[in-house]
Amino acid sequence: MTTPHDQDKRETTSGRRRFWTILATLVSVVLGGYLLYRTLSGYSPGQLVDAVRAVPARRLLAAGGFAAASYLCLTGIDWLALRAAGTPLPYRRVALAAFISLSLGHSIGFAGLSSGAIRYRFYTRWGLGTADVAKAVLFCGVTVAVGLMALGAVAVLVHPGLAREVTGLGTGSVLAAGLACAAFVAGYLALAAWWRKPLTFRRWSIEMPPLPLAAAQVALGAVNFALVSACLHQVLMAVSDVGYLAVASVFVIANAAVLITHVPGGVGVIESVVVHLLPKTDVIGPLIAFRCIYFLIPLALGLVAFAATEAVFRWRDAGRAGAATPSRTAAPGRAARS
Repeated sequence: MTTPHDQDKRETTSGRRRFWTILATLVSVVLGGYLLYRTLSGYSPGQLVDAVRAVPARRLLAAGGFAAASYLCLTGIDWLALRAAGTPLPYRRVALAAFISLSLGHSIGFAGLSSGAIRYRFYTRWGLGTADVAKAVLFCGVTVAVGLMALGAVAVLVHPGLAREVTGLGTGSVLAAGLACAAFVAGYLALAAWWRKPLTFRRWSIEMPPLPLAAAQVALGAVNFALVSACLHQVLMAVSDVGYLAVASVFVIANAAVLITHVPGGVGVIESVVVHLLPKTDVIGPLIAFRCIYFLIPLALGLVAFAATEAVFRWRDAGRAGAATPSRTAAPGRAARS
């Protein structure tokens, strides 16, 4: 039986949770808008227009297609994450939450936390608990890590000379790093295949996904980074006949640095490795085009979609609250007896 004290305590907890989620939502929207302004304010409108015009339309369309495929891949990772957590949702809902959270999280920085907060806002409204959302966010983070290592192992082992030039490491160190990445991915798949007990670390307990889900993690994670590399490769092809594997190699190295530094959108990091790859080429135009296609356009769309969904959520909440109020006051005697 629920006592009035328990009900008040539950309402207080719910109110606090609602306050923090609304605060996180507002901070995400404001920060996303600020980052959009800050990134664009470094360039004049003429520079942006000229940068896009310098890239052939077919290259822009191809880059846009690869960017769209990457975000589609990311929604698939979220869908797998909820299945792994045992709380599957319809794909249309997962796709909406994943796109909004990642389009903002990529530009805000600390993507695991920022996109996780936005995911929490959506998924808890659809019936998931805090622990379920945490499992899903962790699954997505691991997918990014194993995917980056899988593609990194391929890029470094196939193109060790370029990796040596970019990192400044010796050939032996580069090959060792590539083999270590491959070994980590293989070890993760082996654990998924044979280790059935939860992995514990202090108070944390992590259950390994079954092998099919783990293999899908590696595949989707690697394919996502391969698609983003292809997006960057298309715009760079406008100014240089650079190979895809070379671009994939430097992009993997750049993203490893971004994951460590949590620089919003990898600003400055991606540029530095691309300039190192093409030191005598003017790459500012293609890089601006790449940022517009993969970061800024999704960020703008994500902000609009976020504001629209929040308006719909609040309108529905207000309607439900209005419908529930008369029923609570119409029969006080029956409420007291219950």
